[in-house]
Amino acid sequence: MAGGGGAKGGAGGEEITLEHTPTWIVASVCSVIVVISLLFERLLHRLGKRLSKSHRKPLYEALLKVKEELMLLGFISLMLNVFQGATQKICVQESVMHHLLPCPLPPPPLDDDGEAKTVAHYGATVFTGILGSTRRLLAGGGKNSDYCQNRNKVPILSIEAIHQLHIFIFVLAVTHVVLSAVTLILGSTQTRNWKHWEEKIQQNGDDNGPQMIKHVQEFKFIQNHFKGHGKRWGIFGWLRAFFKQFYGSITEEDYTTLRLGFVMKHCRGHPKFNFYNYMHRALEGDFKKVVGISWYLWALLMIFLLLNVHGWYVYIWISVAPFIVLLVVGSKMEHIITELALEVAQKHTAIEGELVVSPSDELFWFGRPKLVLLLIHIILFQNAFEIAFFFWLLVIYGFNSCIMGKPAYVIARLVISVISQLLCGYSTLPLYAIISQMGSSFKKAMFDENISEGLANWAQNARQRKRMPTTNVGDSSPDGEGIQMVNARRVSAMEQGTARLI
Repeated sequence: MAGGGGAKGGAGGEEITLEHTPTWIVASVCSVIVVISLLFERLLHRLGKRLSKSHRKPLYEALLKVKEELMLLGFISLMLNVFQGATQKICVQESVMHHLLPCPLPPPPLDDDGEAKTVAHYGATVFTGILGSTRRLLAGGGKNSDYCQNRNKVPILSIEAIHQLHIFIFVLAVTHVVLSAVTLILGSTQTRNWKHWEEKIQQNGDDNGPQMIKHVQEFKFIQNHFKGHGKRWGIFGWLRAFFKQFYGSITEEDYTTLRLGFVMKHCRGHPKFNFYNYMHRALEGDFKKVVGISWYLWALLMIFLLLNVHGWYVYIWISVAPFIVLLVVGSKMEHIITELALEVAQKHTAIEGELVVSPSDELFWFGRPKLVLLLIHIILFQNAFEIAFFFWLLVIYGFNSCIMGKPAYVIARLVISVISQLLCGYSTLPLYAIISQMGSSFKKAMFDENISEGLANWAQNARQRKRMPTTNVGDSSPDGEGIQMVNARRVSAMEQGTARLI
């Protein structure tokens, strides 16, 4: 009979196992999976070799970070699959499943007398309702699904819910990596004009002519950013900074002045320093941090999933809050330029030669320029979450599913996420690329790859030598003590010289 043995399908309701699956199907499916995996691996390998040959080490390290994230996601998927049987034996009371639902429970079916029927597979119904799915659970007829049912309880999570959950985590990670790369590309495209400005400065060379004395208000940089003193002009400065991030956030005068301030503070003896190349290398190094998914981002993901409760409408605020933070970050970075202009205007009436600003960590929140990168990291992850969540729900459950929410809210959330992504790539990231250099220290991208590695290794070896106990006999003599003092001074001087690079 067609339904005999352990291969009941269709009417029998049992899943067909590998014992009764044709070998050619198993081999074909595995071959397709292996081929796709190998092609993807070779693509990443070739991309890594190309980045390595072109000496784009920061981007190469970012690619390695992507591989690490994919490996972590693969391990998460493996753990979910391995323990999906165990989760079916974690049973809870039905009343537990009535709280914090993303979708309201469907009404129980009625019998011929109009009374509610007893739902036999309550756990399956609950989780199908939670995820907005009308499909039958993959293991609805298996032993694991009956384990809790025989005890008048329900499993804590259905097999199909586990399957859809690890698909969502994978989609989220891929979306985060792709959108971060798109943001970097948009930011790099927006900064192409800066390269022309840098080339113009390099071509002009040193001006050895007489230094003219100008009134501070004659400088265009001051004219653009300084309008006066007092509380009224302070509010005007913040309003101007808020709106300026939407158009022409960095002008040629801004770039020239900020570049000169950086050069005069960190490499005064090298006026031909290529500030654009340094800034671009530093941005690539920061991208390596942004493309990763840190522990606090996973924690945010758990909070997002927890707050997705029907009737709370929390997701609209989760979309709006990062957008507001993005606008605040952009306004702050624009206002830093205003603060630099204000400081010069307050200290000087007239200036001989070029206008020079004074970079400082005090210009940033809590004196920490890296805090801006952390906020951008969180904003990009939240945008990736919102976009990945939307398309995941759209493909699996459809636009009108209850978990998707009201259409007006869905469209508003999606539009806010897209605007945030474009604004971050078009304005915020280019602003960060140059304003983050206005701190008190410079980054290791100041030097080329070989010098940076040499200094880092030197610092590490010196620290190790400083911590190692000395056992030589000569060390107890006055000469030995003198050698120790000299070595200690060298280590101290080296550490001070390399502290800025870390």
